[in-house]
Amino acid sequence: MRDLLPSTVAVAIAGPDDWTGELLPAEQACLSERAVQTRRRDFAAGRMCARRALRDLGLPKTAVPAAADRTPVWPAGVVGTITHTAGYCAAAAAHTTDIRSVGMDAEQHREINPGVRRLVLLPEEEAACARLPSGTWWPVVLFSAKETVYKVWYPVVRSWLDFHDARLDLDPDAGTFTARIAPARVDAAGVDDPPASITGRFVIADGLVRTAATLPLR
Repeated sequence: MRDLLPSTVAVAIAGPDDWTGELLPAEQACLSERAVQTRRRDFAAGRMCARRALRDLGLPKTAVPAAADRTPVWPAGVVGTITHTAGYCAAAAAHTTDIRSVGMDAEQHREINPGVRRLVLLPEEEAACARLPSGTWWPVVLFSAKETVYKVWYPVVRSWLDFHDARLDLDPDAGTFTARIAPARVDAAGVDDPPASITGRFVIADGLVRTAATLPLR
């Protein structure tokens, strides 16, 4: 993710030991006793990465628990994001004096079934995918980018954003995407200066689609 985000954002990628890393008490309390092993490993790796990113910002060792909606709770003055997929986990964090919000997502580069495509893609996005160069599963790129857009949107607005509430345009040559948020969602946001568009970057490598975006200060 380091290649997709500005230098003001600290990024940490999980290593082999992070998946079984020791959680701090406030983090451990967020895991149900019934949590499956995969959930425990993903959660541990995410928190190890999150704490390294915070350290790189010059902050002391701090727990990053989860809120009731399962979003990470970052220290005051920090925005951040965590993503994980099979065999990959990363976290990013930045000071609120540098950026307003950050989001990122990683997905396996593979075909998604027609039912999921209908949930994720607008008809015009589906048509655009058919015109893009072959050899890439473009719908999963859009899916990942929309996950990133939501992670940027939610900490600012604190309201749901459906997949169809963001229309994405991809530039495969530049490796960038632009999401235009539905005007009705922007108008209903209830906060000052809600983001009407979010621009980010993507890369496809090593069997993964990785996407990331930041929201600049107002």
